[in-house]
Amino acid sequence: MVHPLITQDHIDQYQRDGVVLIRGLFANQVEQLRAGVAVNMEDPGPYASNNDKAGESGRFFDDYCNWTRISEFKDAIETSPVAEVAADLMGSKSVQMFHDHVLVKEPGTSMATPWHQDGPYYFVEGQQTISFWSPLDEVTNAALRCVAGSHRWEKEVLPTRWVSEQDFFADDGQYMPVPDPDAEDMTVLEYPMQPGDAVAFNFKTLHGARGNTSTSRRRAFSLRLVGDDARYVERPGPTSPPYPGHEMVPGQRLRQDWFPMLLQR
Repeated sequence: MVHPLITQDHIDQYQRDGVVLIRGLFANQVEQLRAGVAVNMEDPGPYASNNDKAGESGRFFDDYCNWTRISEFKDAIETSPVAEVAADLMGSKSVQMFHDHVLVKEPGTSMATPWHQDGPYYFVEGQQTISFWSPLDEVTNAALRCVAGSHRWEKEVLPTRWVSEQDFFADDGQYMPVPDPDAEDMTVLEYPMQPGDAVAFNFKTLHGARGNTSTSRRRAFSLRLVGDDARYVERPGPTSPPYPGHEMVPGQRLRQDWFPMLLQR
């Protein structure tokens, strides 16, 4: 029995395309998450950035790994059905926390979120992975854009730094250059969304977002979770988030005192 918010069609699409829209996933937590974003922007964490880039206008704030210190985020995660939906979509008996991520594009922010896959930035590997991107404002042209089927590509995309556009680490032939999905006529899925809707996508799904040319803010809360087969893996260089001093070894499940279980069936 799957969670009432989704159907078998949602699960099939997630497995096939690596992305699916879930209406109303955080519908009851929108105000709570908005309050959490306000706290986060007033008191940024050590990884916060305004993504200041020459030639770009507006403010593009992002920050991550704050759920343990911002109670609104923690409560929203625990009171929403996100863990149950994640388990159904991934086909996993367990759902483990990885990290949260806030992305705010103020009106007139020209900078796009570059095309990237989350997976290569992370020190976790597995097929049972999932990210949720939920806008806290109505969005049309600043919604998330995902390339269907990219989670099944033979090679992952080399991670880059968003502002400098430099490679995150040296490529040893394991990764492919960042493609241009529009120029290469790839199938890009994007959805007009209401506050509390969520796009669910695999860590290996290529995604990005346009700048916010509207007159309204575009606040988004993202959540990264992992399932049964997720294991710690070493990358050719630093990871983001870095989690210094984690002391994990390749092949190990993420340590539960740092990355707690949200669901165990």
